Amino acid sequence: MIIKRLELKNFRNYKEETIELPSGASVFLGQNAQGKTNILEAVYYAALGRSHRTSADTDLVRWEEGEALLSFDFFRMDAENKLEFRFFRENRRKIFRNGAPIRMKDLIGTINVVLFSPEDLFLIKGAPAGRRRFLDMEISQADPSYFYDLAVYTRLLSQRNTLLKQVRDGEADESEIPLWDVQMVPRAVSIMKKRISAVKKLDVLASRTQREISGGKENLSLRYELHGADGEETGSMTDDLFSWYNKKLADSLQLDIIRGVTRFGPHRDDLAFFVNGADLRAYGSQGQQRTGVLALKLAELVFFKEETGEYPILLLDDVMSELDRDRREKLLSFIRGEKLQALITATDEAYFPSGSFENFFYVSHGTVKAG
Repeated sequence: MIIKRLELKNFRNYKEETIELPSGASVFLGQNAQGKTNILEAVYYAALGRSHRTSADTDLVRWEEGEALLSFDFFRMDAENKLEFRFFRENRRKIFRNGAPIRMKDLIGTINVVLFSPEDLFLIKGAPAGRRRFLDMEISQADPSYFYDLAVYTRLLSQRNTLLKQVRDGEADESEIPLWDVQMVPRAVSIMKKRISAVKKLDVLASRTQREISGGKENLSLRYELHGADGEETGSMTDDLFSWYNKKLADSLQLDIIRGVTRFGPHRDDLAFFVNGADLRAYGSQGQQRTGVLALKLAELVFFKEETGEYPILLLDDVMSELDRDRREKLLSFIRGEKLQALITATDEAYFPSGSFENFFYVSHGTVKAG
């Protein structure tokens, strides 16, 4: 997967800019607040139909302009394609693939990306929501049907929670709840099964990568944790998740009504990390946690290649300054060795050893010049 040409019009701080991208690694150099991250944000948006920095599309439109454009010429499995996004201050955005309008559900999987930003270094010790989001974004790109299941489940969960509050307040009858459960449970189980399967694959890949980065001293393992499983082995429950989840909902129904929320489901599950058997979230040092995140990101790249047949586009947003020399070199060595397309932002050219990369772009005040 390669983006050959990126066009930005009135996007963030770019008035009008066209960037011809090579197939390998491209480094975007410049001081802060010049527009480097905006380029990566544009590519991320092309993959997932949303920004990783804002929930409002109007924030993407250049100040005092009424509309904006993102356009991508890219190759997927050697086939040339074109993707366009048009943003409007007063109307909803429009998406076009090869000139034809498409909906959000048709966008996912068109372009795949892996983003590695400084915020990701807190993925392990951060809140469970961040780890669930990581899994959701990864699996959705590799399997667009997962994205659909997730959207439907999220809607049904919201409606069930509304009904729980209405029952608690005497505005609805408890007998209505099973009508929502019969729709929600199959979606929830599908999500959990796909997450469990993805984590098993990531576990193998991340463990291998962690051993390489740590010189064989650390063994990283990943485990999907079902909220409320009470120590039960997730893998052994996969075939019976439907019955298990139905029972959980039934057993917790009265407390769910009192609290007005659904306490069990994929919206409460978590991803656990262990190094040499110890829980990395609770007992890992900052260095171990950073190594774990780096191993996870590299594993994610390989996961995509195995699932889709080609590497995604790697986006590295100013992580060079956050990694020590050894981890930085491991990351750059992987990029050079695998010959994938990577877009890297940085403030200092010194992070890149002489001759390691050939393609440098210099970003200043919303303009990009090739080096």
